[in-house]
Amino acid sequence: MSQDPTRITMERPLTQYIHPDGTPRLLREYVTNGGYHSLQKLVTGMAPKDVQRLVGESGLRGRGGGGFPTGSKWSFVPMGPDAQKPKYIVANADEMEPGTFKDRILMEGDPHGLVEGMIMAGYALDAEVGYIFLRGEYHLSAQRLTRAIAEAYAEGYLGKPLPGTTFRFDLHLHSSAGRYICGEETALINALEGKRATPRAKPPYPQTVGLWGQPTIVQNVETLYNLPHIVNHGSAWYHSLSRTQDGGTKIYGVSGRVTRPGWWELPLGTTAREVLEQHAGGMLAGVHFRGVLPGGISTAFMTEEHLDLPMDFSSIPPQVGRLGTGTMIVLDDHTCPVGFVLNLERFFARESCGWCTPCREGLPWVARLLQSFEEGRATNDDLALLDMHTKWLAPGHTFCGLAPGAMAPLQSALQFFHDDFERHIGLGRCPWSNKPAQLRVLV
Repeated sequence: MSQDPTRITMERPLTQYIHPDGTPRLLREYVTNGGYHSLQKLVTGMAPKDVQRLVGESGLRGRGGGGFPTGSKWSFVPMGPDAQKPKYIVANADEMEPGTFKDRILMEGDPHGLVEGMIMAGYALDAEVGYIFLRGEYHLSAQRLTRAIAEAYAEGYLGKPLPGTTFRFDLHLHSSAGRYICGEETALINALEGKRATPRAKPPYPQTVGLWGQPTIVQNVETLYNLPHIVNHGSAWYHSLSRTQDGGTKIYGVSGRVTRPGWWELPLGTTAREVLEQHAGGMLAGVHFRGVLPGGISTAFMTEEHLDLPMDFSSIPPQVGRLGTGTMIVLDDHTCPVGFVLNLERFFARESCGWCTPCREGLPWVARLLQSFEEGRATNDDLALLDMHTKWLAPGHTFCGLAPGAMAPLQSALQFFHDDFERHIGLGRCPWSNKPAQLRVLV
């Protein structure tokens, strides 16, 4: 007798069935491997409150960078017969942070996983409509999600009441017009409504007043992929996958001058050293490690002394940094750290929505200051100005988190690579300026 695939204890529930050749897992294979089994569990007696409780007990935290507990986030959505309708589930698939690619891997390789996750979230919160807000450049993801959604409608998973229930869910794909700011949930909501993509004042929060003024949950793609597995296997199983108090696995990625750049689904709490040395194979021959941005370009540098910290949402001290998306960008000794940070700050300055003055004016000024270091025009006063900007653009001084996120790599670079900034001033040029141009390509 064949074994129920949903009862197999999986160490890599999100990625174990993704094909190495990059072809997508279509509906027939997805169902054969246990896909949409979670919907059968719903119709056999799980009420929305049961799903909410299970997700809360699982310890699932948002995988988009903030790490907010998913169960707590859901608890603010009004429930019951008097709750405002319709409610919306929005998948934040606007993966525009340089160095981050985990959501694309999931959507291209296993598009039905996102469809099922969104149905689960909709059922748990009594939300009838979902939107996938997709980065516009993700053309292959769009093609495969469009096919998966069509297949789900044809099989009755979407658009019809689930057997034995009155719940039905409709799902739409929206390809974004772009802008990094759309990763902020209220700017995303404005963009989805056809407005300028600027953040909204909070409160009210989207859980009560979101898309078109209705209760809305915006959730990262990787987060949503976890939901069917939690429903199928339970919270104890989900906790068993992790090495820390936070439940589940994490997709870690590495880019830079390592032997094997790539991505791996590993227990949450795996150390940065294990990811870099065991899975990424360590640094290339002749190249030495200097630092790493642990989770996209809006996180602070970690150095050798931090590599044995568990990479989760609780173990990294606030003064060191945060996990972010878990997709690491490695800085090596052949790359100028000032030029590295300049590359990042140019991106942030270009992507500011311009809504608040500190971000709109401060980020271009930071980029110009860093450019002066690279061109040999900087002085010690400029070094003091850079440090001052990291305080002026810190959390609480801007309308959203874009500028504070931009300051994280700069502030830590001033801390760990201060001598490199001073060498630029002393030499009157970039010390790396005589190296081949390709060694200065960063992100």
